[in-house]
Amino acid sequence: MEPILTQDGTPTLFHPVYGEAYHPRQGALLQARRLYLEKTLTHLHPAPRVLEVGLGLLVNFRVTLESALRRGVRLRYLAVEREPLPPELLAQVRLPLSRAEEVFEELLRGWPGERFSGPWGELRVVFGDVRDAPLPRGWATAVYLDPFSPRVNPEPWSLPVLQRLRGALRLGGRLATYSAQGAFRLALKEAGFALHRVPGVGKREWTVGIALGTPPGLGT
Repeated sequence: MEPILTQDGTPTLFHPVYGEAYHPRQGALLQARRLYLEKTLTHLHPAPRVLEVGLGLLVNFRVTLESALRRGVRLRYLAVEREPLPPELLAQVRLPLSRAEEVFEELLRGWPGERFSGPWGELRVVFGDVRDAPLPRGWATAVYLDPFSPRVNPEPWSLPVLQRLRGALRLGGRLATYSAQGAFRLALKEAGFALHRVPGVGKREWTVGIALGTPPGLGT
């Protein structure tokens, strides 16, 4: 895989099997900041705990970490990744960040690993399928749902997975994703989220779900 530049000047990679790039042509950095970091309010949270489905090139992680470092808060990050890329490919995707890129360099030296920690916080990675990955209940303040699209990778967008993600998310926590697919949005509501349509960048809408009520499996 060779890096391709997105419109904000940051690189991404194209997956030959799924037939999709890891990030939109409008910008890898832009989507990470405007959608995942900001629409979940993680950029304001005093003790962020992020659960990401689809760690990919670690762009969302690095952008979130940069925000946490600038604010002087510790980040706890749990990611589920079914197909980890080798470190030499990850090393090709550099971002115009400062302190987070230093941490990224440290991670690459131990990649792939299941746990990384330091004064900045902690990154835990579950290498496997999100359908049966162990997810801590009521742990996350935000969920970044960022696998390949429902068209080519339907499993992470299914109702059973969304119910599991709702169970991992605290009441009032936010799930953000680039997808606006109708079937996915219906499943998101059924899984216990209040659905919000938000203006997208490069596409008409993104999707934000806010965790409501009691997580599935905990009610009477």
